[in-house]
Amino acid sequence: MARRKIIAGNWKMNKTPSEAVALVNELKPLVACDDVDVVFCVPAIDIIPVMEAAKGSNIQVGAENMYYEESGAYTGEISPAMLTDVGVKYVVLGHSERREYFAETNETVNKKVLKAFEHGITPIMCCGETLDQREQGVTIDFIRQQIKVGLQNVTADQAKTMVIAYEPIWAIGTGKVATTEQAQEVCAAIRACVGEIYDEATAQAIRIQYGGSVSAASAPELFAQNDIDGGLVGGAALKPDFGKIVNYK
Repeated sequence: MARRKIIAGNWKMNKTPSEAVALVNELKPLVACDDVDVVFCVPAIDIIPVMEAAKGSNIQVGAENMYYEESGAYTGEISPAMLTDVGVKYVVLGHSERREYFAETNETVNKKVLKAFEHGITPIMCCGETLDQREQGVTIDFIRQQIKVGLQNVTADQAKTMVIAYEPIWAIGTGKVATTEQAQEVCAAIRACVGEIYDEATAQAIRIQYGGSVSAASAPELFAQNDIDGGLVGGAALKPDFGKIVNYK
């Protein structure tokens, strides 16, 4: 089964609204590509101006986070309806930085995944291990737990449409990149885990990204692997080089 590649930029806490518009205008011609899905996941305050700036291009706009309640007394949070009202199609959920700094758990990530599906938003559900966990040899066990809890009560039909992003925490923003073999091994294990939860058809349909210091140099080899269906790109998504990652062939 040929899965369409998805290359998403995670802007993190970068770019004011005016800076965001300037970056979109700079990147628009560079990321033009009919062969892959291109998504800019941007800070909440940037979503509307980025949506306007991206009109008429192949860029789809995503959010970096979302709460699992419809509305209410949750100061500072963003609801799914707020995102869909402005046309957001994707949302990054369970990024390691959210887990580390804001105490998100597998269980809260699962609640967010289910709520995203309720509103027709495609979740990009993140998983990944620390350097200690890798050195202790528990990478696959740890990530299987993240996947199994994150997908609780998600139907097979829903799972087929979502994205899982494997980001080894030790490779995020460090300049260290997992070897192609390491990245492929874990992404294959994720696909196998999805197959155990559901079936082979679901495992073959779900798209799995690699993230963690992806660059224009590393993208072609990474994205050529059988179980890597694109990338979740951090720092490089804020530079012209993102165009080279999108047009990696």
